[in-house]
Amino acid sequence: MFFGISDYGAFVVAIVVFLAIPGPGNLALITSTSKGGVAGGLMATLGVIAGDQVLMWLAVAGVAAVLATHPAAFVAIQWMGAIYLAWLGWKMLSAKPGDAPVLNIRPRQYFQQALAITLLNPKAIVFYMAFFPLFVDPQTHLGLISFGTMAATIAGLTFLYGLGMTLLTHHLAKRMRANPRVGRVLEKLAGVFLIGFGIKLAVSK
Repeated sequence: MFFGISDYGAFVVAIVVFLAIPGPGNLALITSTSKGGVAGGLMATLGVIAGDQVLMWLAVAGVAAVLATHPAAFVAIQWMGAIYLAWLGWKMLSAKPGDAPVLNIRPRQYFQQALAITLLNPKAIVFYMAFFPLFVDPQTHLGLISFGTMAATIAGLTFLYGLGMTLLTHHLAKRMRANPRVGRVLEKLAGVFLIGFGIKLAVSK
């Protein structure tokens, strides 16, 4: 038992698995690193962490229940996220050599980009609302201390994961810069994935 969290080890393993699942956040991190280097990747990581923290505490506050009772609001946010991801994907697909990068190289905008991608996924609130109770022991539940420990754990693991992905992507990007054609192909591929993520978010229930 750790601050009212049952099977803390399983909780950590579950978070690591979820982090490794391909998704818009991972793609934003990789793209930010390839465009802005280590600084861009780290700022994107902080953007994902900030977005996750907002969604987690919204879940704790019961916003998930509000979204469940107001389907129109849920659908509206879901479509906003889908359109945003699809728009980013299309910009990458339609970009020509010499065009300004879709994701600006300035680290501050990488943070905003990753934050927006994370926040525009209302399903994450519902996920956290369902996920947290699985690891809270009702007999030793410490309220906000338990949830705060979970949130801090997720933030720490996300930072370590993002740092590792950033350093790996940066290392590979150095080699790819020697062949600009490879970089263009990867950008188009990233665009396809973003459009796919957008469509998946739009049609999911």
